[in-house]
Amino acid sequence: MDLNTWSEENVEFMFEEIKKKLRMATGGSIKASNVKEEVYEDLKDLYNMVASKDRFSISEIDAITTELGNIRKA
Repeated sequence: MDLNTWSEENVEFMFEEIKKKLRMATGGSIKASNVKEEVYEDLKDLYNMVASKDRFSISEIDAITTELGNIRKA
């Protein structure tokens, strides 16, 4: 999978991987169709950061979920 280009499939993949890594029970409000191409790089950066870590503090999880909300609303 080439994550260098925007596609709903890529967005969906990154959201699912972030949810798995953070052990988020629900992410129903996060949909690939909500993410515009303009913020794709922000999502990719967030995905790369989450993928690179094994553990997260509560404040990191809070910051990540806040950023996911910002990406979704953009």
